[in-house]
Amino acid sequence: MMTIQELQPKLFETFTNIIQSGRLNHAYLFSGDFASLDMAIYIAKSIFCQSKLNDLPCQTCRVCRLIDKGEFPDLKIIEPSGQIIKTEVIKEVMKDFTKTGLEGEKQVFIIRDCDKMHINAANSLLKYIEEPQSQSYIFLLTSDDNKVLPTIKSRTQVFHFPKNRSVLLEYALQKGLLKTQADILVEISKDPKDLEKKLDSKASQLIQTCQKWVALLKRDSDQAYLEISKLVQQATDKFEQEMVFQILMIIFSKQIEGNEDLIWIEKIYNAQQMWMNYVSFQNALEYMILS
Repeated sequence: MMTIQELQPKLFETFTNIIQSGRLNHAYLFSGDFASLDMAIYIAKSIFCQSKLNDLPCQTCRVCRLIDKGEFPDLKIIEPSGQIIKTEVIKEVMKDFTKTGLEGEKQVFIIRDCDKMHINAANSLLKYIEEPQSQSYIFLLTSDDNKVLPTIKSRTQVFHFPKNRSVLLEYALQKGLLKTQADILVEISKDPKDLEKKLDSKASQLIQTCQKWVALLKRDSDQAYLEISKLVQQATDKFEQEMVFQILMIIFSKQIEGNEDLIWIEKIYNAQQMWMNYVSFQNALEYMILS
């Protein structure tokens, strides 16, 4: 597994300096999925670690090990239930925000996909960010800070976590993928864990099949319609089916030659939206061609 230092070297250096100089803020907004959760957890370790090395976490003490297992009581990670983080969830968390921790005086809260907070939940959180009442730290994580309420952004320190494509590409190539396949896989992977998950699935097979199918589609859409069954047979679950839509989108985006390719990109997007609204994978693909 790659370290944060390898994944986000500049941000790792920045936060190392912040931690060692004692300038840690109580509220951060991390924008981008590339190692942002890893960084938040690493900073939490630096707060709680029992055997710090130059103020940095040792990674081996009891507390660091509990954090790795997700079992440390003063570190709470909140995630959406479905597509939303409900107001009552945030209010319950904020009750703890005003208290001291169970093992010490400090607490850390990490809210993933914070842009999915209900508007009332976000407003409930806001007053605690403005007026922290205990030694608590909060990390708000989002794929895109433009989705976050301006009032939240203005009261947090914002750091961007861009995708490190070169690291992902090198890793994909080491796993034996062809360069064209690796390029596509890097584009559809959010971070190393996501890339690893895709590698463990049928990613390389799906990319090959999609490449052949797109080539056929450009020559003969009627024949491509008949070949949809091959995609359906390979992509048997939701994870793989979502990958197919992502792969098709990337293939067309990388080889735009005219209006026809732009039209296909729009059709792929519409088919994916149908699929997300419970139209079967095969029917969505068939509609994409027939439309």
